[in-house]
Amino acid sequence: MRVFKQKEALISQLSAEKINHKTIGLVPTMGALHQGHISLVSRALEKNDLVVVSIFVNPTQFNNPKDLEKYPKSLDKDISLLEELQGQILIFAPSAEEMYQEDIKSEKFDFDGLEFQMEGKFRPGHFDGVGTIIKKLFSIVKPDRAYFGEKDFQQLQIIKKLTEKAQLDVEIIGCPITREASGLAMSSRNERLPDALRKKAAFIYKTISEAKEIFGNQSIQETLDWIDEQFKNHEDFELEYAEIADEKTLKSVKNKKIGEHYRLFVAVYANEIRLIDTIALN
Repeated sequence: MRVFKQKEALISQLSAEKINHKTIGLVPTMGALHQGHISLVSRALEKNDLVVVSIFVNPTQFNNPKDLEKYPKSLDKDISLLEELQGQILIFAPSAEEMYQEDIKSEKFDFDGLEFQMEGKFRPGHFDGVGTIIKKLFSIVKPDRAYFGEKDFQQLQIIKKLTEKAQLDVEIIGCPITREASGLAMSSRNERLPDALRKKAAFIYKTISEAKEIFGNQSIQETLDWIDEQFKNHEDFELEYAEIADEKTLKSVKNKKIGEHYRLFVAVYANEIRLIDTIALN
């Protein structure tokens, strides 16, 4: 396993691998790796000759400077975790200056409105930052396939839109959410939760799972009202939003239609730590 800090060195290595017709998988991460990330890397290793794991806390996708400052960083631990896997893995862990040179700012993107839903309403500029770094990584690695978790389902749809509009020759693979034993969706931010609160956070998945059952028998508004009431009655969590949206357009829906696919999205604050989760409703 090799760790690259400079993109030119990585490009040179990958060029040599491609001469030998090796297929390349990419797993973009912001580090603080957990079993959710490992499941993505494992899946990538199954389908590709080698896998590049990027470890880069991208400053342009944080609209809250305090969140960026507190985001966990543990490169040595991340490397040790990846060393447990069998297969050829290259780690790309650049600095912000290496990725952006002198001008650390986002490009502006048009994702056909996907960027204005849910997370886009509460995190201005976030998806410009995501699009910027993914475009850079695709340019450097030139992967055959790239792997993303469905916990960030809106991000997954936006990256698919990016590859479609830019006509990028890379297959985007969405992978199921990996959950802790309690049901809490695995996230690097979970490490910031005190143990007692982390256990209580199982409430988030429990609530959206029950909401899925309610959705089968009641209206969209009744389902959302029920979710809102559950969080109002739980002193440890503040619901930022709960939305039921069309899986393709990500637009909120008010009425069910036969044959359409819907998904529930929530963002929740546990103290100052922001957690997101999602579940397919049909």
